Amino acid sequence: MSTMRGPLGGVLFLVASNGLTASVDSVAKHLSRDLHGVQIAWGYAVAIAVALLAWSIARPTPLRQALATRRPALQLARPAMLMLTISTLFVGIAHLPLADAVAISFTAPLFITVLSIPLLGERVGVHRWLAVVAGLVGVVVIVRPGEAGLHWAVSMPLVSAVFFALFQIMTRQLAATEKTTTTLLYTGFGGAVWGSMLVPFFWSPLAPGHLLVFALTGLLGVAAHLCMIKAYEFTQASLLAPFNYVKLVWASLLGFAAFGEIPGTHVTVGAAIIVASGLYVLQRERRAR
Repeated sequence: MSTMRGPLGGVLFLVASNGLTASVDSVAKHLSRDLHGVQIAWGYAVAIAVALLAWSIARPTPLRQALATRRPALQLARPAMLMLTISTLFVGIAHLPLADAVAISFTAPLFITVLSIPLLGERVGVHRWLAVVAGLVGVVVIVRPGEAGLHWAVSMPLVSAVFFALFQIMTRQLAATEKTTTTLLYTGFGGAVWGSMLVPFFWSPLAPGHLLVFALTGLLGVAAHLCMIKAYEFTQASLLAPFNYVKLVWASLLGFAAFGEIPGTHVTVGAAIIVASGLYVLQRERRAR
């Protein structure tokens, strides 16, 4: 048990978290046969909000006190970025192989590098700029724009990565003053509110089975988040960062098992370039700190 509470336990929890989020993506791809990606993201967000509400009611701290914040505007803007992240990714997953979409979405650390200049006032050296360019080359390798035309859906994981980069930057800004529980509650409830504002434009009638699947994705999402919290309780973020890319393995396995998708050589090569560039950015950032 002592070993499990160290680095090994942290890695295993993070691998499990990535597997659970990849499962949510797989379920979203299945649902996309009947529903728009925005509606799927809404159902996912509402299910998580319901689970968080039940959890918060069971806690001794009153909900009103838990929601007290010094930065309400940022707490409301952050779940909007997350909702846009999930929605655009789900739209892309509906039209692209699962592994392809997930691989492209891993350009988020590169966009964090770019956006940290105007939003955080950080200085970015030539090494990190080269990593950003290399990561975008990896995207080009995956999408192969010269072959059979370029499908519009490939832009969706890229847009998702931009929104996720904004989400992460806002997370950094909130971490200095806000409690983790407060930010978690605003993320869950805010995602459901923003999703409810978007979903009327993409609404399709729901069957009872859809509601059950929404509930399933919500449970998977909550379990993924709990596993991630445990991972960071057990070991350092710097050690865990490379293992986030295990989600590519999960996506490939689930894509094959559920949809018969086999990643081509171009996907493997492109994903390797994106992963390498992302890891290099993380290393440079760690050294800068």
